[in-house]
Amino acid sequence: MKKILCTTIVLIFAFAAFHASAAEYKKMTIRAATANPDGSLHTTAINKFKEIVEQESAGKITVQTFYGGSMGDEQANVRQLRSQEIHLAVLAVGNLTPFAAQANIYYLPYMFPQLDAAYQLFKNEPFSAKIADTIAQQSGARPLSWLIGGYRHLTNSKKPIATIGDMQGLKIRTPPVAIQLESFRSWGVEPHPLAWTETFNALQQGVIDGQENPHTVNRDQKFWEVQKYITELHYLLWVGPMLVSDSWFKSLDADSKALVVKAAQEAAQYEWQWAAEQDNVAKQQCVDKGMEVVELTDEPVWMEKARSIWPQFYEQVGGKEMIDEALSLMSK
Repeated sequence: MKKILCTTIVLIFAFAAFHASAAEYKKMTIRAATANPDGSLHTTAINKFKEIVEQESAGKITVQTFYGGSMGDEQANVRQLRSQEIHLAVLAVGNLTPFAAQANIYYLPYMFPQLDAAYQLFKNEPFSAKIADTIAQQSGARPLSWLIGGYRHLTNSKKPIATIGDMQGLKIRTPPVAIQLESFRSWGVEPHPLAWTETFNALQQGVIDGQENPHTVNRDQKFWEVQKYITELHYLLWVGPMLVSDSWFKSLDADSKALVVKAAQEAAQYEWQWAAEQDNVAKQQCVDKGMEVVELTDEPVWMEKARSIWPQFYEQVGGKEMIDEALSLMSK
């Protein structure tokens, strides 16, 4: 009996060793870039991707990283994927939409009013694959997974905002992005589109009263120096693709392609947990610096008004049917 058991154990280890070496990866360097600095959610995901790829390929596939905008801004990175100057990039979905209108489906206001719903949708492989195919056709870049950051909460220097009426008359900065501009207009407020590089000074000088961004951005930008109140708003969740050059991806052998997909998906789920933890840490740091957190008492009103603009974007996102399918998958 003891001899049989030993033989069985030997066979199990032999099979495992054979299985691990079954994939014969070709030597390759993957060039990965983001315009964001080390320590950001973008680099957190790329670093995990690099770790998985290099470990599982036993070093045959290496990942060369370019951080902090050393390869240009996020839209430049998309263009570089199309030309294979780089092979992988991480960016905000808003900087993919100029190249792939389909990506706007993840940028609609109140598409993800609950964080768990976003996790559920991005784990649905058939739906994600369908969206990825369309984005790849439109942009030449293919999303292999989706990263999730915090909600874009509202901050201002004037007063607590607990209802939609409290915001009337305030000057709120938004990026010059149609969906965000129309969201604020649906709430009866004319937004002030402003370049990000000008935002802090505009807040400091009183040119604008407030802005909207995740807790981590508010913390990193030290907005407590120019803002007093945080209203937790759930209209727009930070979402960003882990993109690869579609032409490069299609040229890979089956084993390398499978490893790249696996690494991208596992890196995303690692980043989800990391980002959720960081969001809570950043919120507390803002409070510790004197900011006050305000809860909305009428958020269903905000959601109803914001969702009323969806028909303006039906054509871009593949029709109302595509949105209905996403909502159905998130409700299961």
